[in-house]
Amino acid sequence: MAQHQFQTEVSQLLHLIIHSLYSNREIFLRELVSNASDALDKLKYLTVADDAYKSISFDPRIDISFHKDPDKPGNPTLTISDNGIGMNEADLVESLGTIARSGTKAFLEKLTADAKKDSNLIGQFGVGFYSAFMVADRIEVISRKAGEGEAWRWTSEGKDSYAIESAQRDTQGTTVILYLTEEGAEYANRWSIEDIIKRYSNHVAFPIYLTYDEKEWDDGNQGSSGKEKGSKTKTDRINSGTALWRRPKTELKDEDYTEFYKQLGHDTDEPLFHIHTRAEGTLEYTTLFYVPKKAPFDMYNMDYKPGVKLYVKRVFITDDDKELMPTWLRFVRGVIDSEDLPLNVSREILQQNKILLNIKNASVKKLLSEFKTLADKAAAGDGEAKEKWETFIGQFNRPLKEGLYQDFASREAIQELVRFKSTAVEGWTSFADYVSRMKGDQKNIYYVTGGDEKTLRASPLLEAYKAREIEVLIMDDEIDDIVIPSLHSYRQEKPGADGKTESSSWDLKAVNRAGADEELGEQKDKAAEKEAKPVIEKIKKALGDRVKDVKLSRRLHDSPSCIVADENDPSIQMAQMLKAMGQAEMPDVKPILEVNGDHPIVAGLKNIDDEDRIADTAGVLLDQALLVEGVKLKDPADFVKRLNRLLSS
Repeated sequence: MAQHQFQTEVSQLLHLIIHSLYSNREIFLRELVSNASDALDKLKYLTVADDAYKSISFDPRIDISFHKDPDKPGNPTLTISDNGIGMNEADLVESLGTIARSGTKAFLEKLTADAKKDSNLIGQFGVGFYSAFMVADRIEVISRKAGEGEAWRWTSEGKDSYAIESAQRDTQGTTVILYLTEEGAEYANRWSIEDIIKRYSNHVAFPIYLTYDEKEWDDGNQGSSGKEKGSKTKTDRINSGTALWRRPKTELKDEDYTEFYKQLGHDTDEPLFHIHTRAEGTLEYTTLFYVPKKAPFDMYNMDYKPGVKLYVKRVFITDDDKELMPTWLRFVRGVIDSEDLPLNVSREILQQNKILLNIKNASVKKLLSEFKTLADKAAAGDGEAKEKWETFIGQFNRPLKEGLYQDFASREAIQELVRFKSTAVEGWTSFADYVSRMKGDQKNIYYVTGGDEKTLRASPLLEAYKAREIEVLIMDDEIDDIVIPSLHSYRQEKPGADGKTESSSWDLKAVNRAGADEELGEQKDKAAEKEAKPVIEKIKKALGDRVKDVKLSRRLHDSPSCIVADENDPSIQMAQMLKAMGQAEMPDVKPILEVNGDHPIVAGLKNIDDEDRIADTAGVLLDQALLVEGVKLKDPADFVKRLNRLLSS
């Protein structure tokens, strides 16, 4: 018998599961059944697509049973068995001794003090097998890989180590034996198991059988007059086992969709909404998509787990192909079942297959259409739709923005869905809403990007726009600095009076960039520019190469200074983000300093010739403008010294 140590993170995880997460123990059965279903899916595919497996006798099923452990009279055992793909020694080490995906660390970071909420995370983080240690103090796994003759036994008490040794198993597949604790003993009965399976795994596509002992009575019925005369062993199927997505929508209830989603997405919450489509004609396929209430934990990880499974004629093909959905829709969960793809389609062929590409494009259009319908209902005052829409935008607004940048074909549709904060209204608003509030002579849509909403709302850059009642969109998501400049404009099409479609377009202008102030009124008169020129020259000379230029501002009313970026330069926030992403060689972006010629601090420099005083004032004007925009100063001590000298004088 070979002894192995658990991976460090697995040991941490097991300790937490065993000692903390007891509020929702029943999910262990959902996870083990889901693992068995996956194993059956994989072998079913191989028996169709791979000649090496076609000779295997395969009648897929999952069996559950329980019985008393003779060595532990009080505590029974629970057994879950399948005849799926199975595992060899190396597979057991990889699958049960380590965490294949980087889910465990994120799982540990997500844990809270609420044991029920914490246990609900288990399936979502790909660590479902280990949940069995919530109800068992010892687990045995006996497995034989399809096509191999030797079987293996994996044993652990859920502490620091596990053992693997040779074993016997007549057919391929896996048997998991749980030696239940006192707390877990409640699940070793027919009614508990049936209830859990019907709630979580009723729509698993393979039959699930429960074997149990049924008592017999001398009068045929249990009652006050009847006496128990023995028992007989029975085996009943306890799940429906149908491919729910292939059933007509008229036969299905919301509860059916919810049950299937919980099994599919390893989620205990109900989905936000679902979209069930059956396409017939040139292409025949069925899709069932779900949008979760909460964003998947790994949504912003490079190695995120795709949420859509591909079937061909109800035969499982893959659940690990990121080509089934564009990355900006990676939060979608569901199933694609095609009638036209060949059953032996390979991963490489999938990525280039025109049929799948057409299904993918049609699915994206359908999803966008449903999102738009929900948004329209919410805007029309539908209370339920409004609640769903606000949840949807709160969770998935950012990946939708990624779609603006990544998916040119869907850009116009996505433009109608993304939402922003605004200086004119509370809550979220859209480009279309902004346009509907514009004054008749306004030519552009204005926005400001930066670190956080509070800082942006207080920015001096907005002073003149507020004074002229020009709305500015607040874009405080770091992705906005990448996405919005790539749009250039927002186009809107509406039916005209003659029935023809009329198209209108508005340029998108960042108020924190030079050249976005054309609509702020007339240029400063020549006299004002002439009068301010000596002061501008003094400040420019004092700051030297710290700035790209110094200009008289049309944006400022109350503040003495602000910074903007040149139209051809990235913003300072963008430059900082790129450096944080590893582009260390990127040159420093020099801002343009705009000053308010009417402000006493700026106007006061007109009659000052002391170069040190001018240098201190110019430095403070620049540094405070940077601070207001949330930019970290390179030399805070120098700023404090300059400020103290000015205060002293």
